[in-house]
Amino acid sequence: MKLLVTFSRGRGRKPIIAQAVRDTGVLINVERAVIDSSEGEALIEVPDEQCRLVSDTMTTLGAQVRILDHGVSLDESECVDCGVCISICPREVFSFDAEWKLRLDEEKCIVCGKCIDACPHRALSLPL
Repeated sequence: MKLLVTFSRGRGRKPIIAQAVRDTGVLINVERAVIDSSEGEALIEVPDEQCRLVSDTMTTLGAQVRILDHGVSLDESECVDCGVCISICPREVFSFDAEWKLRLDEEKCIVCGKCIDACPHRALSLPL
């Protein structure tokens, strides 16, 4: 399961992901992270059965956590199968099938939003 973790550096410079791993014993895969001197956001992946434990632990450590049930979504009524998303995606989420219809593997999605910005028909969206 993927979790979107946001935090503020105003509470200090604690390594919350490392602390969560230590406190829970759950291995966390960081798929994407953007951190600066004042705040940070990380997309992490944890085993489904440990999701609530990790989420609660990170919340206790001062982070805001959102569980992401889905990655990018495709509105097939708007998609013209142009493939722009294929060329921009860093994780090969998109591909063509045998009939040249666009397909997506949302498990690979790291919710970076690059495909959203690139899609000329606005057929892609991220979870709210």
